[in-house]
Amino acid sequence: MNRRTLLLSVPALLLPLSLRAETRTFYTPGLAERAMDAGQVVVLDFWASWCSTCAAQERVIAALMAENPAYAQKIRLIVVDWDAHGQGELSRALKTPRRSTLVALKGRTEIGRIVAGTGRAEIRALFDAALAAAE
Repeated sequence: MNRRTLLLSVPALLLPLSLRAETRTFYTPGLAERAMDAGQVVVLDFWASWCSTCAAQERVIAALMAENPAYAQKIRLIVVDWDAHGQGELSRALKTPRRSTLVALKGRTEIGRIVAGTGRAEIRALFDAALAAAE
């Protein structure tokens, strides 16, 4: 492979490593609460743009969603910007200790959570539990 081909192909290789806009929604006050009150299955991703653990989680989530389209079809992924909402009502109500926390819920019932975990198996188990709750 020549250098030009390699340089042109790198961006295409990186696309699956980040979540596409249509697979996640950024939190605004009331958004997650309405989804939970409607009984939806949601995964709340307490995230910060500067957080390397959050970036690692995002790459794993993107890969898992690419492998299993049912995740995106049946689970509502809501990204909660920690800098804007980390001290807000939602974070307090869920007792979210820090950024890089993933919380899966069906309605207002917690299915599971991961705090600062980036392991593929651990995140897959959380999403599988959420998917089972959605069925």
